[in-house]
Amino acid sequence: MLSHSKLAVIGAMTLAAALPAAAQTGPVVLKSPNGELEMSIATVRGQAVQDAGGQLAYRVTFRGKAVLNWSNLGLAMEGLPVLGAAVRIESSQPSSQDQTWNSVAGKANPIRNHYNAVTVQTVETAAGGRRLSIEARAFDDGVAFRYAVPAQPSVQEMRISNEATQFRFTKDATTWPLILRDFQTSSEDDYHELTVSALHPEYLVALPLLVEVPGAAWVGLTEANIDDWAGLFVHTADQNILTARLAPLVEDRTAPHIPWPIDPKAEPSMISVVRQAPANSPWRVLMIADDPGRLVESNMVVNLNPPSAIADTSWIKPGKTSWDWWSGSLAKGVSFRPGMNTDTMKHYIDFSSRNGFPYMLIDAGWAGRAAAGGRGASGSGADLTKTSANIDMPALLDYAKSKNVRLWLWSHWTDIDRQVDEAFPLFEKWGIAGVKIDFMDRADQWMANWYRQIAKKAADHHLLLDYHGAFKPDGLRRTYPNVLTREGVMGAEYNKWSARETPVHNTTLPFTRMLAGPMDYTPGGFENVTKDQFEARNSNPMVMGTRVHQTALFVVFESAFQMVADYPGAYDGQKELEFLKAVPATWDETRVINGRPARFITIARRSGREWYVGSITNWDPRELDLPLSFLGAGSYNAEIYADGPNAATQAKDSVLEKRSVDAKTVLKLKLAPGGGAAIRLVPAR
Repeated sequence: MLSHSKLAVIGAMTLAAALPAAAQTGPVVLKSPNGELEMSIATVRGQAVQDAGGQLAYRVTFRGKAVLNWSNLGLAMEGLPVLGAAVRIESSQPSSQDQTWNSVAGKANPIRNHYNAVTVQTVETAAGGRRLSIEARAFDDGVAFRYAVPAQPSVQEMRISNEATQFRFTKDATTWPLILRDFQTSSEDDYHELTVSALHPEYLVALPLLVEVPGAAWVGLTEANIDDWAGLFVHTADQNILTARLAPLVEDRTAPHIPWPIDPKAEPSMISVVRQAPANSPWRVLMIADDPGRLVESNMVVNLNPPSAIADTSWIKPGKTSWDWWSGSLAKGVSFRPGMNTDTMKHYIDFSSRNGFPYMLIDAGWAGRAAAGGRGASGSGADLTKTSANIDMPALLDYAKSKNVRLWLWSHWTDIDRQVDEAFPLFEKWGIAGVKIDFMDRADQWMANWYRQIAKKAADHHLLLDYHGAFKPDGLRRTYPNVLTREGVMGAEYNKWSARETPVHNTTLPFTRMLAGPMDYTPGGFENVTKDQFEARNSNPMVMGTRVHQTALFVVFESAFQMVADYPGAYDGQKELEFLKAVPATWDETRVINGRPARFITIARRSGREWYVGSITNWDPRELDLPLSFLGAGSYNAEIYADGPNAATQAKDSVLEKRSVDAKTVLKLKLAPGGGAAIRLVPAR
């Protein structure tokens, strides 16, 4: 039942909507619930507000300090002036919401969705009088806005080439960008540390993007709810300014890569979005805080998505999995020849079963070959309704069921696209738990829509999903919680052929890629070595950094489908296996205790009454204080996995300490170069 105060607000808004529209005087100001964030929307000329009309723009302040100066808003449509370049504000309607909802998986449960909002209506001052609305929301941890194009005679089918959206920072801010070659490049690459002025105009920067505006705020720039729109990228156009670049449509999926760089001063000639009005863009998200750890804690991205489209989510189970691909068909002391065969898969099923992991993932090579019709990169052209000669699927399914383990299957996206209506019902009949879909490596409108279509079809057949070879998460997992995780990150697989997967990279990811949502990094490599000892190799791959660093990643990195990546024999008899068996894949609460990008991070996460802590450092040894003030009342039994005294030269060296602690305890963490700490805290009985 609505309260009298809420009814009064609704009545006032209804009355306002019925009155004749009058031009807005002065900027429309939106404040966060706690009053610390302020977003203003106005028409400007340069950086001066023009009430009579002009360029539609916004600015943002945090605790009274400017973070973004007046930044342009608008949509570029084929053959027409930019919608937003010459408008006047007709009216604005405020609103607010404060609700709590239950999340199937993620960094918190339940999640509070608390914001103030405003919708600003504008009309073009030039002939034609096209209309454009801006919807904005201010949370305590950031602001977000999106374009809303209403149905109108002058705008029917929209052919949008780009957005005129700007992010005009008040200073030459420091960024941690992921720079891509073009719009069809994998999002698996290194992050850099560059000022905005050091970003070349030809750089195509993927989101999320971490930005530090000195003396003002830390900002996480990303997007949410990409629904029938193209993915957003940014590049530089002028001093302290990042500008939007939408992924162009790929009309022919077999066409060569779209050329890049594009002259940033030239009008975009490629079409990114084709759709009818009315239409909403995705949310442009600016997480804002005084410390980068607060950005990691934020739930803005999922909050900006619609509620679950799946009525009964009881079948959606987060969890850990074994994985046959990582070790390169390694198996020691077994009676069978390791490889893509039934006996090897049973070997991994056994490992999952005895350690309480609910899943086992069978990677590429299980499916039969299609007679014709397959196309694409590695692994495509399979017939997903058949298995290879070496895989006895009925026997594996029966065996896994007897061991209380469910199977996931890897598939190339082109095969899913071609056979989804045959494969998904068959997978459901087989009792398959989920599908890992790979090699999309695009973020155009067609592919963004494909993600949603596949998520719905998977849900219809009670299938979980891991979008590998993917663009960043956008909060789709709120609407389709069967999408447990995504890749879109340079993960542990790169140890097999490169020296790029370092502790520096690992300490960067929580503050960059992970701001958008869960990531399928595949942690848990136990062939731990120092930088000098490392050699890339496909079979029995090494990982740089200590054993405890890898163990801590199961807390530091968020994923509701978390792979225990190494060969089963690498874990048997190792004390850290007890931690891997216990650590959950989804959480009720997340707190970042300390950290800086590319340097170190300490995260505490709660599941029920138990807490888990993961702390990792780059190549610098580090001593950190860990106050346990987040614990509830009473004593806790702590299991502390720490770098051993020789871990700097013998990366597998680790120690386990057990002790009683409480909320007043301050633990002293001593991390070796490339090291870490992993802690389990269980209430004492």
